[in-house]
Amino acid sequence: MGNIVLFTIYGIILFAPAFIANPGAVITGGHFVMDMGKTYRGKRILGDGKSWSGFIGGSLIGVLSGIIIYYAVHFLNIPYPDYGKNLLDAVLVLIPMSFGSLLGDITGSFVKRRIGMKRGAKGSILDQWPFVLVSFLMVFIFARPFFMSVYGDLLPVIVILVITPPIHRGVNILAYKFKMKDVPW
Repeated sequence: MGNIVLFTIYGIILFAPAFIANPGAVITGGHFVMDMGKTYRGKRILGDGKSWSGFIGGSLIGVLSGIIIYYAVHFLNIPYPDYGKNLLDAVLVLIPMSFGSLLGDITGSFVKRRIGMKRGAKGSILDQWPFVLVSFLMVFIFARPFFMSVYGDLLPVIVILVITPPIHRGVNILAYKFKMKDVPW
């Protein structure tokens, strides 16, 4: 039982770059709006909240945080699976994880616009789970050996899905208090 708990905690730590990419997008965002104000079926495609600077900057912050985790795991000599045997292996996991996180966030925004929700509207599941699910999907597609070694039994995936809403809410409240977001969700 202890190994399952430890392995799940480790899976959460290894998923941190996907969590970090989202606030990274808030920090770096605001320049070069992705949809350039265009509409689809009379509604904005994504809205002003999705920018190329946020997408690229947030993804790179996620990758950088993963590199830090990679070196910390190797420095501490933790005997559980990690991102790979060398930095290149790690980056080949971190890129789909981090960019997938923000692709999921964009997907959630696209769906919110289609159902008539304005930018900043509280979308609960559409704000919280798409970034996790698309990140997992991208890692599964592009870094399957890592995915199977860390998330193959699905317990860490389930735990991450359960803990995402309170983590997401807490980070958004902090961003709101620091005036980085207009709404606390």
